[in-house]
Amino acid sequence: MMKKGLLLCLSLAVAGAFAQTKKSVQSGSSRNIPFDDHWLFIRDSIAGAEQANYNDYNWRKVDLPHDWSIEDLPNQKPGEIIGPFNKNAVGNGAVGFTVGGTGWYRKRFLTADAWQGKLININFDGVYMNSDVWLNGHQLGNHPYGYTPFYYDLTPYLNKAGKENVLAVRVRNEGKNSRWYSGSGIYRHVWLTVTNPIHIAPWGIYITTIVATGKSARISINSTLNNRGRLAANGSLVTTIIGPDKKTAGRIVRKLNLEKDASLTDGQTLAIAHPVLWSVEKPRLYRAITEVEIGGKTVDRVETTFGIRTIHVDATTGLTLNGKHVLLKGGCIHHDDGLLGSATIDRAEERKIEILKQNGFNAIRTSHNPPSKQLLDVCDRLGMLVIDEAFDCWERGKNPEDYHLYFKEWWKKDLEAMIFRDRNHPSVIFWSIGNEVNERADSSGLRIERQLTGEVHRLDPTRPVTEAICQFWDHPGYKWDTTARAYAQLDVGGYNYQLNEYETDHQKYPDRIMIGTESYPTAALENWNMVEKHPYVLGDFVWTAVDYMGEASIGHSTFEKTKKYAFSLGWPWYNAWCGDIDIIGNKKPQSFYRDVVWRIKPIAMAVHTPVPEGLVENVSGWGWPQESQSWTWPGMEGKQMDVRVFSRAHLVRLMLNGKVIGEQKIADGSITAEFKVPYEPGTLTAVNVEDGKQTGAVEFKTAGAPRRLLLKADRVNIKSSRNDLSYVQVEVVDDKNQVVPMAAIPIKFSISGVGELAAAGSASPTELASFHSSETKTFEGRCLAIVRPKGKAGKIILKATADGMAPAEVVITTR
Repeated sequence: MMKKGLLLCLSLAVAGAFAQTKKSVQSGSSRNIPFDDHWLFIRDSIAGAEQANYNDYNWRKVDLPHDWSIEDLPNQKPGEIIGPFNKNAVGNGAVGFTVGGTGWYRKRFLTADAWQGKLININFDGVYMNSDVWLNGHQLGNHPYGYTPFYYDLTPYLNKAGKENVLAVRVRNEGKNSRWYSGSGIYRHVWLTVTNPIHIAPWGIYITTIVATGKSARISINSTLNNRGRLAANGSLVTTIIGPDKKTAGRIVRKLNLEKDASLTDGQTLAIAHPVLWSVEKPRLYRAITEVEIGGKTVDRVETTFGIRTIHVDATTGLTLNGKHVLLKGGCIHHDDGLLGSATIDRAEERKIEILKQNGFNAIRTSHNPPSKQLLDVCDRLGMLVIDEAFDCWERGKNPEDYHLYFKEWWKKDLEAMIFRDRNHPSVIFWSIGNEVNERADSSGLRIERQLTGEVHRLDPTRPVTEAICQFWDHPGYKWDTTARAYAQLDVGGYNYQLNEYETDHQKYPDRIMIGTESYPTAALENWNMVEKHPYVLGDFVWTAVDYMGEASIGHSTFEKTKKYAFSLGWPWYNAWCGDIDIIGNKKPQSFYRDVVWRIKPIAMAVHTPVPEGLVENVSGWGWPQESQSWTWPGMEGKQMDVRVFSRAHLVRLMLNGKVIGEQKIADGSITAEFKVPYEPGTLTAVNVEDGKQTGAVEFKTAGAPRRLLLKADRVNIKSSRNDLSYVQVEVVDDKNQVVPMAAIPIKFSISGVGELAAAGSASPTELASFHSSETKTFEGRCLAIVRPKGKAGKIILKATADGMAPAEVVITTR
């Protein structure tokens, strides 16, 4: 254990425009060394692979991040084992019929000459799950939780300079341990940290905003330093703040006395003149450059990105960000990135948040675990607010082998890792300590909740603590009021599917602050009405913002002979199908509805799939009726079609091929008008009528026969880095380049140049297939190819072909 060091604060300098002095420093690239490339991998529970001399000659080469559960299984068998899916998977539909097991990773690397006298840490941002790490046969440790970062000191076990080292990692994703698709393996980034004995501690910089206005701000900077050397040292701690304009906004110099084998935390405050505040609309970021100087030399240097912003919550004014009232347009997300599985490739995380921002979301909840660092970096850059969630269970599990087995020993360490890593992100506004835990309102749960909340407040007193609480389906006889003591220990009460309790609870507990931490898609309007009406309801988070793998079919709608309820439908469903956005990034019908609910668009329209005679539609709680944004229904000529128009106007008009079908007034409290329309091909148009004039409009046109393919890359100029991607949407179109919505056509891809096909597939929740094949099938006229650079500059050519149609290609340039 380290003893506390002595801190001498001898000088303080604050300035608005100090130039940074150039000195000989370690560059960021030499302090943090990416460690993702050139690993060896085997999917097997072999013994002895931790030993340096183990023969791994036949192991497969992989780059990290890597998720083995998304890869094709051996012994493919139609109807039972298809691509990564196994009908008999232990986790069944909960994990999307994918398979975990045990995997080993090994990596060889040389001890660098420059590491002489240095300390070398290895950092893992996330490994799912139960990982053991060895260096040269020496076990460094075990980390059970699959979602928190961790690190080990390699220094004692490194071989001499110029000699080879072998790092081995065993990952065990065993039994039933998750309620959704987790993925398996070292699925987030790995890097080495190289420091001098005197250095800034891991996660050692903590920056908060004390007060901020447009004229001035005061920030707090806590810096934790370690001296692992054998001698005490005198030096300076220099902190330089760089503004969004890349100019120096402030500078502090502190004199330090570091005792040997000691650590200390230095607290500083700094005034910033005319700060640029971080907000959802303008997410401007600052950088803090922290340098430790000993004997006139810089021995360590760390850059920390942060935002200057204030948050406040109460039941009277709601949530304010920089004094401005903000309504949270939220969505819950899981951590997988669709066809890529859980592999955290930077661009995949960025694209996910880009799409959500484009569709009106300003907040996400990282259900039900801490996200990757890369996702929070994107949220900082793009202006997406975050509820950062820690756990899905506490001492009582939801599956036999889940985190409850480790909670008592590990909760404090995992909570600290999450908060220390994430506390400088301005996007993070709430910490969540749990989701629908079984013991949420009994004596043991209240004890745990009190411990968790207290620890969060100790580690970061600047953010409110919440917990997602649901009705007592698992405790028959418990009434909703049983939650009162649990809510009393939270800063913000999380309500899962309890919109009808808001107003009643407010009457009983007028100071309680509430937030809809989960809600059904079909209840979007009712939930949003509560948010707009009551400041004590901070926002609404739909389950979910994006489709995800696992919890297969919970968002289903089916045509059957009788009305009945089913939580899930089993094989061959593999994704939840409850998202506003599908698994390849396109809007689903509920997203168009939400556009009107959130007042993003003035009008939207949907056409219901014809219900076969003698059948009825069953829509699950998380589902949506079988509607689409299409007026292409071959074979339905002359038959009645159900059309819904969504609008905030009081009157809407529906026209078919220029002829008025009808007008309807929209009732107060609703945004929906319903029409019966005899189908004929052409153009279906809905318009708002306000003060006798047509205002906002939406139209659908009948598509013709499939004629050719269109390839649409989200970006044709990308970096050569393995962490970049180009997402190429394939569309089956007619002669007028309209998507043919019923086209389910096999597509073949070929790729050449300096890239590879990382994944390909469609949004279909039931089309089981390999994501790593060069062939896939379109769903509703679309599919997706994900192109990944090989690390070199040049050209990538992706071609797509289909029988009977003109082929297409796209050229992507890497730099």
